[in-house]
Amino acid sequence: MGQAWKKVQKHRQAKAKLSGLMSKADQVIVIHYSCESFYDRPDGSSPRITSIAVRNLESGQTTSFSIHQVAERKGYSASDLEQHYDQLERLMLDEFYEYARRHGSHTWLHWNMRDINYGFPAIAHRYKVLQGDPEEISESKLVDLSRLLISIYGVAYIQHPRLTSLVEKNSISHRDFLDGKTEADAFINKQYVKLHQSTLRKVDVLANIVERAADGSLKTNSSRKDIYGNYLTAFVELIKENPVISSVVGVISFVSAVVGILALFVK
Repeated sequence: MGQAWKKVQKHRQAKAKLSGLMSKADQVIVIHYSCESFYDRPDGSSPRITSIAVRNLESGQTTSFSIHQVAERKGYSASDLEQHYDQLERLMLDEFYEYARRHGSHTWLHWNMRDINYGFPAIAHRYKVLQGDPEEISESKLVDLSRLLISIYGVAYIQHPRLTSLVEKNSISHRDFLDGKTEADAFINKQYVKLHQSTLRKVDVLANIVERAADGSLKTNSSRKDIYGNYLTAFVELIKENPVISSVVGVISFVSAVVGILALFVK
């Protein structure tokens, strides 16, 4: 199959997936989390998780799991938090995975949460390190919004960092929104509340972006060709590679030629 036709198909499939998400928005959970920096870790240890936010796409109802909230419930002061971090992180992840267990049939919409550095595998690994048994979330229930937007708008639809750039281009409220470097600094400085607020803001931003993409109002840098590709080229490729369509087109072309010749004699 030619590249142009593949691009057309990929765009259509992504749009269909987006429509499917919005048609069952009450069954979609938007998720984001903050953690210790996963760079510059010479000892190879996994980055600690500070907060997780989940939001129902339809209702906007948001639930959060955070280190500082667990610490407050346990009666620990801010200065005691680091001393008890493993215990508090374990309790936080206990709560998150209980939530995941109760929402096993839902679809999870995320941004680049794909691997052991940052993503569902990283959360599960961290929980195992803390002697927890993570609830398995089926890959079929995971939708990466960052990849979905590339399939819809093309790879150059916005400059890096894409999430921050989309927020700016679409004038989306970004109060409390921290970029990756600032989040890493906030962890070092033990600004856990600041990290938590950023995580909450980001699930709100992701919900805003997917809703705009669905209603066609999301602003990007893509041209119509970037989005839809070259349909003429795709159609030619389809004809060449499909014997049935090629035969039909051949018959139509032959009939058209005969009609044209007969028309000359009639004149």
